[in-house]
Amino acid sequence: MRAKLFNDEFFVGMESSIAEIDNAETLPPECYTDAAFYEFEKEALFNHEWLCVGREAWALKPGEYFNTTIIGEPILVVRNTQGELKAMSSVCQHRAMLVAEGRGSAKNFICPYHHWAYSLDGKLIGAPAMDKTCNFDKSSIRLPEFKVEVWMGFVFINFDANAAPLAPRLTALNPVLANFDIANAAGPLPEKAARYPFNWKVMFENNNDGYHANKLHKGHLHDFVPSALASFPQLPAETAGYYRLNGTTHADASFNVTQKALMPIFPQLTAEERNRMVFANLPPTLSLVMVCDMIIYFILRADGPETHEMDIGLLFAPGAMQDPGFDDKMAMIMHAAMAITAQDLHVDELVQLGLRSRFAARGRYSWQEGAQRQFNCWLVPRYRSTWERTRKAAA
Repeated sequence: MRAKLFNDEFFVGMESSIAEIDNAETLPPECYTDAAFYEFEKEALFNHEWLCVGREAWALKPGEYFNTTIIGEPILVVRNTQGELKAMSSVCQHRAMLVAEGRGSAKNFICPYHHWAYSLDGKLIGAPAMDKTCNFDKSSIRLPEFKVEVWMGFVFINFDANAAPLAPRLTALNPVLANFDIANAAGPLPEKAARYPFNWKVMFENNNDGYHANKLHKGHLHDFVPSALASFPQLPAETAGYYRLNGTTHADASFNVTQKALMPIFPQLTAEERNRMVFANLPPTLSLVMVCDMIIYFILRADGPETHEMDIGLLFAPGAMQDPGFDDKMAMIMHAAMAITAQDLHVDELVQLGLRSRFAARGRYSWQEGAQRQFNCWLVPRYRSTWERTRKAAA
């Protein structure tokens, strides 16, 4: 570990990032660029927190499965013959070949390299030409399994077998999410994930940031969500997420050239909810943008100190996709979404370049960046406790 970063002074210095917003400052730039800090972050965050890997709808029937990767770990999610959702490593326990790729349906998983076969529960059920191998016990071999939990239709896994359940730590989000009925919302399968040349936190912060909305995105595609109407409710410290509310200039606003909802409005929304947007965040992997007719979800998957992959998907009220005009309405939505996204991705790349500079400073926040402080309040205690454990172990 580099002495510059891994010392008490560095971690004590992070406390200024969780001060009240009028006194807070950004995290040290090294948190976004340093390879050793990324390795530290794996233990501080990814090895023990719940990580979103997809939607339950991607594996509803027995045998249906999907694959993903986070922090370099290939993950296989499958519905077994008993209808249970299982999450496990997709790494064959013979020579490390992946036993599955992409999405599909299978009766079992056969490693394409040497044809070792695994059941939908991950048990080794076939190993050709291993009869002359001494002390080989097929029944003792299986794909390593992870804890799995479904929250509002999103599938989460945890590498830590002793991790506490996720849902009880998200109850504070229920009042603003319940009427969207996210578990029953439906949408097309996301396109193939893209890889981005900037740290996962840069993207996570951008998704949460109301301050830039009417600056970077100034114009008819975004002006109906004014930065000045943002608010950042304080939630209990043990909450595993947070949210920003943002009022709109008119009811039923949505991201398309008409500035009005094109898809069916989520039927349970109140008049108050139809006059605002919700930006809900479950670090380190899930960010939600919720408008009256649509939910945009971002599943972030760190894969290096300055890169990450991300799945982007859309969810709509039940029945929306059966509308004969669905594809045409989607085209209007995607036109706006792509224009806004292009602006975000451009600045995110330049932010990463700036963070590498010797002149990158720990800046001060505007009140409209309250979500960044909320994010810091999730990050910093985890960094601090992991550093304290690391230091004690070294001593």
